[in-house]
Amino acid sequence: MPASPPKSLWPSSGYDQLDKDSRGHLLVTDAYLRGYLERPEIAPINDSCDRERQLHAALWDNPRVAVSTDDINALADPDARDNYGVVLAFRDAMVTAGTLEACYLACFTSGAITLPPLFLDQMAQVIVRNILDGNSDPLQARAAELLFREQMATLHEGNILLGDSATVTMLGTTGGLGRIGQLLSEGGIAPPTVEMDVLLPETAELYWPRNEQFDTVLDISFSRPGLDALCRVLEAWVKHFTEAAVSIQPVQKITDEKWVWHSGLDAQSSALLNDLYQDQDVSEDRMRCLLSLFRLEFADPSLMRPDIQGRPVYLGLASDISRRVRLKPQNLLVNLPYNQSM
Repeated sequence: MPASPPKSLWPSSGYDQLDKDSRGHLLVTDAYLRGYLERPEIAPINDSCDRERQLHAALWDNPRVAVSTDDINALADPDARDNYGVVLAFRDAMVTAGTLEACYLACFTSGAITLPPLFLDQMAQVIVRNILDGNSDPLQARAAELLFREQMATLHEGNILLGDSATVTMLGTTGGLGRIGQLLSEGGIAPPTVEMDVLLPETAELYWPRNEQFDTVLDISFSRPGLDALCRVLEAWVKHFTEAAVSIQPVQKITDEKWVWHSGLDAQSSALLNDLYQDQDVSEDRMRCLLSLFRLEFADPSLMRPDIQGRPVYLGLASDISRRVRLKPQNLLVNLPYNQSM
């Protein structure tokens, strides 16, 4: 039995403040919009001017109230003007789209991306939280973190281990002692080394009570349960947005003589797969950054472009040269060979 029920997954994501439509997509609610009014960039402080307090109160009463450029320009603090402009642009995008899924997809299909990466990650988090609702597999929950949090890859005894980049950096600086560890570092004293727990099938339940600490390690080595969990999450992501059932399986190399389509899951693997497809020379250093390859197949080939129906799609996941991994889940929505009628 899970140490903590899956419904407690990422409670600060705002999932519990959202409703669902008939497709199971997340409807934007006033309660969810008010969550952004509580952010420190927006919530009034002692130095806030009267106009800022009035604007905040009006938005709290009605999070969808129209706010003009003049209303924002009337704020005395230039930082407040900037912050309100960004948050209200995000609010308008969500309200116009109606669901978070529609808003997220529109960000990548309507031209230039104007929303900050933070908001894109927050949408991805709450959407994948929705996808995982009722799923009691802690490895899939941990794998889903890749869709909205940067990871740090470590190669250890032939294994590929992923730890949350922000957590790894914090522990490396403070030894897990917070401000005390920071003071030790500033004083030239190395804080104690703290090891992060690697999730294994027999110990994975430890994920639930600490799921928002982002302090566990996922093993995505070939044939390991962590990589399988990532595949299942990516399949569910595609199905949720497009209703297309796909199968994603890890492969050790691409030997397909009729290789016709590929998509990287990040910028590095996209460039690497392009070069391999075009028979370009790829350095050993770049190849070492390649963490995994996948073969994606549509259950219903008619959902693919007619000219390549039935052919597999190859995916890649790679780190940059500093071993950082930034998976882009939107690539599965805009870069696969979907039939235009979908």
